[in-house]
Amino acid sequence: MMDEDRDKERAELPLKEHLRELRLRLIRSFCSVCIMALLSYCFIDQIFKIISIPLIDVLKDDKTLIFTSYPEAFFTYLKLALTSGVFLASPWILYEIWGFVAPGLYQHEKRYALPFILIGSLFFVIGGLFGYFTVFPAAFNFLSGYETETLKLYPSISEYYSLSIKLLLGFGTAFELPIILVSLGIIGIVKSAFLKKYRKYALLISFIIGAALTPTPDIINQTLLAVPLFLLYELSILILTVLRR
Repeated sequence: MMDEDRDKERAELPLKEHLRELRLRLIRSFCSVCIMALLSYCFIDQIFKIISIPLIDVLKDDKTLIFTSYPEAFFTYLKLALTSGVFLASPWILYEIWGFVAPGLYQHEKRYALPFILIGSLFFVIGGLFGYFTVFPAAFNFLSGYETETLKLYPSISEYYSLSIKLLLGFGTAFELPIILVSLGIIGIVKSAFLKKYRKYALLISFIIGAALTPTPDIINQTLLAVPLFLLYELSILILTVLRR
């Protein structure tokens, strides 16, 4: 009861107080990212080695990644440290978001919101890991196959960082599909019957997304993403059916 009273008082605060609290939470989130980024930079060589494993494993003749200008390696490491900092600080950032939003929610909305944040984060990580362990090796093996006697592959670290981060974010976001669909079902925008009706279109869209996210034009790598996406679509239907939505 005391927590409910405190939330009610908080919800009735003037706009200026809400903005002040938002600023404090943003500052704390920014500080947490900076701290984690500095910590990541202390181990940046090891982090980059982990990120580059899928490509290094397919390079021939003991070749490695290169940098073609003096500041390229430094700025690539700096961006990687910042990315790692955001990732490591994400639990605290989610906590700050929850702390700001929760008092304005009804009790039944709170019951759904926190699990959705946690499960959504888990699915994002699973999507990134799926891309790293499944799609990356197949994609880079395919792309390195264009190397010939007269055409040699010497990938730069900045290009590889940009490509790998975009793909990891893309796979992580794609795996948020069940969270999005179930959320829409809970608030009444979509129904399980509607999703069942348009299964064939969902399958087509899954392959379109697979073609857009995978860096190779071959059907095998595109299928590696399209099939899990369609299975996640089916999982959304199952959850909404259980919830009777």
